[in-house]
Amino acid sequence: MLKIGSHVSLSAPNMYLGSVMEALSYGANCLMVYTGAPQNTIRRPLSEMKINEAIDLMNKNGITKNDIVVHAPYIINLANPDEEKRSFAVDFLTKEIKRSFKMNAKQIVLHPGSAVGKDLDMAIKWIADGLNKVIKNTEDLDVLIALETMAGKGNEVGRSFEELKRIIDLVQNKSRISICFDTCHTSDAGYDIKDNFDTVISEFDKIIGKEKISVFHINDSKNLPGAKKDRHANFGFGEIGFQSLLDVIYHKDFVNIPKILETPYVSDKPPYRYEIKMILEKKFNKNLISDILEG
Repeated sequence: MLKIGSHVSLSAPNMYLGSVMEALSYGANCLMVYTGAPQNTIRRPLSEMKINEAIDLMNKNGITKNDIVVHAPYIINLANPDEEKRSFAVDFLTKEIKRSFKMNAKQIVLHPGSAVGKDLDMAIKWIADGLNKVIKNTEDLDVLIALETMAGKGNEVGRSFEELKRIIDLVQNKSRISICFDTCHTSDAGYDIKDNFDTVISEFDKIIGKEKISVFHINDSKNLPGAKKDRHANFGFGEIGFQSLLDVIYHKDFVNIPKILETPYVSDKPPYRYEIKMILEKKFNKNLISDILEG
């Protein structure tokens, strides 16, 4: 069964229940959410999150644990050369995984890290060391850590399949590590998502193994392949294009893997209901932007 959804908000008063309600309003059957603000460590107590009500609503609508994705906050950088900041990253990611487990999420997406000191080899070692500590801290929890493919902006680690493989090779419990495949990021990193997705996946399979992909971020790109800029575009309105993204979504090897839209809002309005409709109907709507604005 095709799994398609989007990033949704989490805010008072309905909290996690509101996240599920929002996803359902878009016609989604999977979703991605932060457990709190991505830029800081402030978190609501789990008792205030309306988790049981959210899970009940998911169960009534056929949304399972495998359809729930959490995104780790941006402030986590396991590759920071400052030991104290790496220790903070380990502790905070540990807490986020524990929250994700309580929220019945199967996986948490993580940007691997930024080589602030510009030493890629050390950055990869520090990321793997941090992951080993986090996995040890949460060894009794069934939550995957999905390393995201990155666009190559600045000193990002994970801009190539080889860099991700180097991290995984250093992780002791590899069963807890998976990959979040972002279409905009991989295109911006130089992979030909637009015209040769099958070739890209074949390369990924040889290096990492396609079975490691546990979630897709489905985003068009405002940039030509290889731009290394990470600027998302609405579905079908960027340099990758409608049919190429549709081919990713409906690829036979990944139909049951959650596909999460992270496309830009249009004048503060979410585009997801309209984009999901296009995807399910497999029909490009050239008037998407105006429909969103009028809706």
